[in-house]
Amino acid sequence: MPSETRTTRLVIVESPSKAKTIAGYLGPDYLVEASVGHIRDLPRNADEVPEEFKGQPWARLGVDVDNGFHALYVISESRKQQVAKLKRLAKEVDEIFLATDEDREGEAIAWHLIETIKPKVPFKRMVFHEITKPAIQAAVANPRDIDRSLVDAQEARRILDRLYGYEVSPVLWKKVMRGLSAGRVQSVATRIVVERERQRMAFRTAEYWDIQAQLAVQGQVEGPRTFSATLIALDGDRIATGKDFEPTTGKLKPGSSVVQLDGDGARGLAARLEGRPFTVTRVEEKPYRRRPYAPFITSTLQQEAARKMRYSSQQTMRTAQSLYEKGYITYMRTDSVNLSETALAAARRQIAELYGANNVPPQPRKYTTKAKGAQEAHEAIRPAGDNFRTPGEVANELSGDEFRLYELIWRRTIASQMTDAVGNSISVRIRATTAANEEADFAASGKTITDPGFLRAYVESSDDENAEAEDAERRLPNLVKDQPLAADQLNAAGHHTTPPARYTEASLVKALEELGIGRPSTYSSIMQTIQDRGYVEKRGQAMIPSFLAFAVIGLLEGHYPRLVDYNFTAAMEGQLDDIAAGDGTQLAFLTAFYFGSDEGEEVARSGGLKKMVTENLSAIDAREVNSIPLFVDEENRRVVVRVGKFGPYLQRRAVDGGEDAPEDKASLPEGVAPDELTPERVAELFLAGNGDRTLGDDPATGDEVVVKSGRFGPYVQAGERKSSLFKSQSPQTLTLEQALDLLKLPRIVGKDADGNEIVARNGKFGPYISREKDSRSLGSEDQLLTITLEEALALLAQPKTRQARAAKPPLRELGVDPVSEKPLVIKEGRFGAYVTDGEFNATLRRDQKPEEITLAEGAQMIADKRAKGPVAKKTTAKKAPAKKAPAKAAAEDGATPAKKAPAKRATAAKKTTAAKTTTAAKKAAPAKRAAPRKAATAAE
Repeated sequence: MPSETRTTRLVIVESPSKAKTIAGYLGPDYLVEASVGHIRDLPRNADEVPEEFKGQPWARLGVDVDNGFHALYVISESRKQQVAKLKRLAKEVDEIFLATDEDREGEAIAWHLIETIKPKVPFKRMVFHEITKPAIQAAVANPRDIDRSLVDAQEARRILDRLYGYEVSPVLWKKVMRGLSAGRVQSVATRIVVERERQRMAFRTAEYWDIQAQLAVQGQVEGPRTFSATLIALDGDRIATGKDFEPTTGKLKPGSSVVQLDGDGARGLAARLEGRPFTVTRVEEKPYRRRPYAPFITSTLQQEAARKMRYSSQQTMRTAQSLYEKGYITYMRTDSVNLSETALAAARRQIAELYGANNVPPQPRKYTTKAKGAQEAHEAIRPAGDNFRTPGEVANELSGDEFRLYELIWRRTIASQMTDAVGNSISVRIRATTAANEEADFAASGKTITDPGFLRAYVESSDDENAEAEDAERRLPNLVKDQPLAADQLNAAGHHTTPPARYTEASLVKALEELGIGRPSTYSSIMQTIQDRGYVEKRGQAMIPSFLAFAVIGLLEGHYPRLVDYNFTAAMEGQLDDIAAGDGTQLAFLTAFYFGSDEGEEVARSGGLKKMVTENLSAIDAREVNSIPLFVDEENRRVVVRVGKFGPYLQRRAVDGGEDAPEDKASLPEGVAPDELTPERVAELFLAGNGDRTLGDDPATGDEVVVKSGRFGPYVQAGERKSSLFKSQSPQTLTLEQALDLLKLPRIVGKDADGNEIVARNGKFGPYISREKDSRSLGSEDQLLTITLEEALALLAQPKTRQARAAKPPLRELGVDPVSEKPLVIKEGRFGAYVTDGEFNATLRRDQKPEEITLAEGAQMIADKRAKGPVAKKTTAKKAPAKKAPAKAAAEDGATPAKKAPAKRATAAKKTTAAKTTTAAKKAAPAKRAAPRKAATAAE
């Protein structure tokens, strides 16, 4: 009999690593090949424009705006060889499956592949949200056609970004500095960061005081005997707190009927309350209930990875991409919080297995997407498959970063389907009356968790590092109304208002999401772009705008306000969503944006982008744009930062002097943040920038005495002699006499009976006297000039004692250990944070945060430590050779993927397999029982 004809199929994915994984799930009749990201895009420069189009006036844009916004796409040089291979393979198969990512960008890549390859055989689109064998086989069995609406939406976005960047950026070149760029989303993101810095610059600190009372219950009580309470009212008037002050003036808000205590007032009231009786006036107890968090979407994953592990957005997405392509998690670019029925069933099974059936709610939890303009219809980010693998099961297979991110996703997914955390919250009011009949009201609050529920698996972090963790308990004694209390301590406590915190990548992504700006596929590239362009610099986790960013945003706000308007940018995202849904057209959208129209609003109302950037150009005053106002100083001089060709610098000129008035200039040291330019700091910089301030001549040597500003602050110099100013001294008011005294330092106070010199010096840690290797600290800098030989000898004769440090309070109180019944706390030690019950200590791993440890985890760590016995000597496992990393799957916003580079050695190779597996298993298990064996074995 004749043999059956075999049908061969070509499956095209985006990355080689994904191709390798998928090939393992398909039979020999399938060829799986990667496009290696985008194969074509708009030309990036004149060299990429094909010869036949170089004479066209629209060629520089790459978009023929006068002919239906036809886009000129070119195959990048780095992709030509791969495209030739795909064309050859397309001729050798009977059918083509386009298996690019399931979002709009993936749909557009599939369309570009067909437009480029031009196959003669049938082609279909196959989509999946996880790379597992069942998912891939289901995708092959249920293909669909390319969705032209999704393609049109992505193409409209790409053309829109090109028009915005190529038309607005030249304005910045002419008015600010050559080489700058503007972008539809990057400029708005930069504006958000700049606005926060403006708030910090305008902020004025206010001081307010209250009283912290340590109160005690008389006699035998259940629970703690003492607790702390805070003064909240005096004679019925509320005591001022930080929220009562204007951030820009530091004064109380108008109409605030509060009492603002100062230091003397608070200390005086505390003294008057000493020995007075305290009485409970009110006790309110309410049930506490906290629902679990929704499963991760792209933005929340980036936020939590930044908070818990200090990952950048780019690092998070790069790691998540790797986990997805290897088949460990579902697709990582999503704004949907939905879980499939199979995922819900898998989570509920695993909760019952690991944490007990009592932690599984009667019905699966369903969540609603809150993201403004959410567009993706697939699932939330979760472990892949119908049976989730625990962290212990995958520990040996993943690198350090991959393991930590997988565990985070696993915990969040499991917790989302667990029972609520429940407990009780208590609010107590206490009153004390002074001898003068002043009524002082104090407040205390407590919280106890009777059933941690989902908190056994996961505790979300906060952007506020001082915020209390949600699983933290504050226990109060059992108090009743009219119960007498005694005050063990009454301490006046001073506070200062603080400026709004700078954005981090995590909080900026959150802000963009709340505004409806950007999409899951773009957050990471936005964060990277604004840093690469020099608009934002990261200092630790904080994002600090440059003065260049101030100039650019000032220009756009002043002359093209709609282009950086939050609502306008979000509305454009909405219009792109309409195109994707088939409710709008690409041509109408781009026409209105670029040329304007009589309908609608947005840029169209001002005549369109083209008209805006050409007609308004002459109205832009480059000098004004590049001058960032700071303040008017005490001598009525306006101080500004000027953005110049060679960087920013300070400039000041008399307010009433006109344009011809003389102006002073001063350099700005590299790394100075805008909000650090206080009047005092600016005065120092002008002192250094305008030459040195001469005080006179040293009568003893004839040397000129000069005040200068240096890297470590102001100092005085005469000849070769130098000395820093005291902290209490100002370079503007320093006198010649004071300078001559400073130049005496270090000062020889005298000699002891053995002829050893005693010297007074100002050091890194303050003023001190020394004799050979013996030294003693001085109480003030003034003593450097006044201490006598007798006083110095007496001080050196005293024992050299180190000032005892007050014992640090624990970082957190977890609760009572169910085994030893001792309180478990987390403390800060020499080698990092650790859990202790007073007898056994268990050090936290680097990836464990004190605020995330639950009572169950802490108890398990102590139980493991108790059972472990003597610590065995560690052995170092031999490192495995590092594998080469595949090229990035797809560049965002049309950028070309970077060339392949050798991957860094996996962090996990540094750990022994057994140690890693055991650690993961401990984390996955509830406190009262051991983990199951299953878990342990494993812009342009």
